[in-house]
Amino acid sequence: MNRLFTAAFVFLGNFLPWSVGVVSAADRPNVLFIAVDDLRPELGCYGSEIAITPHLDALASDGLLFDRAYCQQAICRPSRASLMTGTRPETTGLFHNYVSLRELQPDILTMPEHFVAEGYETAYVGKIFHHGDTDDDRSWSRKSANWLKDIERPKGPYRLPENVKLRQENFNAMFAKYGEAARRGLASGPAYESADVPDHAYVDGYNTRLAIKTMRQLADGEKPFFLGMGYHLPHLNWCAPKKYWDLYDPAEIPLSDQVDAPQGGAAMGLHASFELRTRSGIPKSGPIDRTLSRTLKHAYLASTSYVDAQIGLLLDSLEQSGLRQNTIIVVWGDHGWHLGDMGVWGKATNYEIATRVPLMIWTPEMEVRGETTKALVELVDLFPTLCELVGIPKPGHLEGHSFAPLLSDPHREWKKAAFSQYPNPALREWAANPLSQGMRETWFGPLIEQVEQRIIEQQGDRWDRDLFEQHLMGYTMRTDRYRLVVWRDHRDREAKPVFIELFDHHNDPQETNNIAKRQPDLVQTLLRQLESGYAASL
Repeated sequence: MNRLFTAAFVFLGNFLPWSVGVVSAADRPNVLFIAVDDLRPELGCYGSEIAITPHLDALASDGLLFDRAYCQQAICRPSRASLMTGTRPETTGLFHNYVSLRELQPDILTMPEHFVAEGYETAYVGKIFHHGDTDDDRSWSRKSANWLKDIERPKGPYRLPENVKLRQENFNAMFAKYGEAARRGLASGPAYESADVPDHAYVDGYNTRLAIKTMRQLADGEKPFFLGMGYHLPHLNWCAPKKYWDLYDPAEIPLSDQVDAPQGGAAMGLHASFELRTRSGIPKSGPIDRTLSRTLKHAYLASTSYVDAQIGLLLDSLEQSGLRQNTIIVVWGDHGWHLGDMGVWGKATNYEIATRVPLMIWTPEMEVRGETTKALVELVDLFPTLCELVGIPKPGHLEGHSFAPLLSDPHREWKKAAFSQYPNPALREWAANPLSQGMRETWFGPLIEQVEQRIIEQQGDRWDRDLFEQHLMGYTMRTDRYRLVVWRDHRDREAKPVFIELFDHHNDPQETNNIAKRQPDLVQTLLRQLESGYAASL
């Protein structure tokens, strides 16, 4: 139950204190639902030797950390739509960022919508659904706080005037040529920024303070609450206060030691890092040199540490309010991110580095604390899990499987496989939509031609432009030992694969060698398992 409490808070940074009055009791626990965009498991609690993430590490040390959690598609909108509806991309029909969930599935039940129906107040701050899929009218029962006294709301990603100007100049030039299409990734400012400003000067810091204010408002109500807090970083652009950059010595930041594509891998399996290359100051072709690579990883790490600090502030307020002992806390990332791994910068692949995500959960009554589970779990499992943990019915449409039993027995036998998919990364934009004319006409044209030629050389007479640009899907299955990637025509699940990849994680955890041709019998066994689907993996 929410306890009666009266407390005053003095928050870190530049946030004004607020006091909390009497809160009515409720029978079910609250849920604090924390999403972090583009966060790979580059955290101290996941064994990173460089990442400074004390608040997430502390949460993991008192909760349950999932070492092998996977998204259903390594791009924002499809991944979040899958998680928030408890269904897989094949059900939502959502495979890229430029179509809305309600456009394709007007009647599908979302997680917060279900919680509302079961007596919860729901609200969110920041990015929970993807932009354009906020579902304000159906999924959220009340609006969050939207302003802070004496603190200016951030406008845009940059604080340094020169970066604000550069971004606008780049957009103006692209708008003049392509009109509204320029908004789809044809122009941007710098990839990173380090400004000596307070945390709330950037949007994630400001939004954290809005979430704290919203939590106060929810706590004053009679119902249990479901509060979503969605962090934009470490999504590009990596703009974080200077003090978080100063946590790191650039000379000590390690770079990926696997910068080549998998030997014998699919030519369509990797992209040309379009999402990064559109930023000012990033080479439009060729490799990213080691000096710039180190700066970019520094920017990513600083952004991660900044978000970690904001999560710490949010959790501190939950603790001081007296709400924590009746609140379930879950932290998840929507997909991974290549930081030069396999020579790629960005998400949007079917490999381990893009599909594996950070996931941790804390509940007031969990029996085992500070454990790490190796169980295979998926983001689509969160909907049924939270239903079970708070004691509400699970809707019949769910395609995930509750991992609540792992909270009491983290090492028990579990799923046999996790499933993800991604349409041809090489010939798709970074939002996973088919290549636009603007992409072909800008500096990306030569890159696209190079990638296309590699595919033609590998595929030979299997090459078909319409198939490879519009309909080729990579379906991937991660078992305890293997990752299978099957490339085939999305329109026909019975179609013969045009290419297969197989990686042995016992001997090759970085997925450097495709062994499919050497293991034909194993491939056939795993193909049958893939065809059996997610339900057969339970």
